Amino acid sequence: MKILVPVKRVVDYNVKVRVRSDGTGVETANVKMSMNPFDEIAVEEAVRLKEAGSATEIVAVSIGPTQCQETLRTALAIGADRAILVETTLETQPLGVAKAL
Repeated sequence: MKILVPVKRVVDYNVKVRVRSDGTGVETANVKMSMNPFDEIAVEEAVRLKEAGSATEIVAVSIGPTQCQETLRTALAIGADRAILVETTLETQPLGVAKAL
C-alpha cells in the first residue's frame, strides 16, 4: 500500500503573527515558515505504518510556491520516500487543492 501525505507550509508556531497594515491578512514576508505540526504527525504515523510492514511507499505532496520545497525536504528527512510539489503562485482554495490531488 502506498500512503499519500499532504503537507502544508505555514507560519512557524513559535512566531508571533502580525496582521498586515492594510488589514487584508497575515504578514508572511521575512517570517519563519515550517511544516504544519499536524502534517508532521501524519508523516510520522505513515513512517510507523511502513516500519510495521503495512505500507510500501510514503509520498509527501504539497501545493504552493517554490518555497514549499523546504517543507517537502522536512517530510523526506522524517522518512517519506518521495515528495511531489504542485507549483502555483495563485491563492489556493480547499476545493482547488482537492481537485489538484
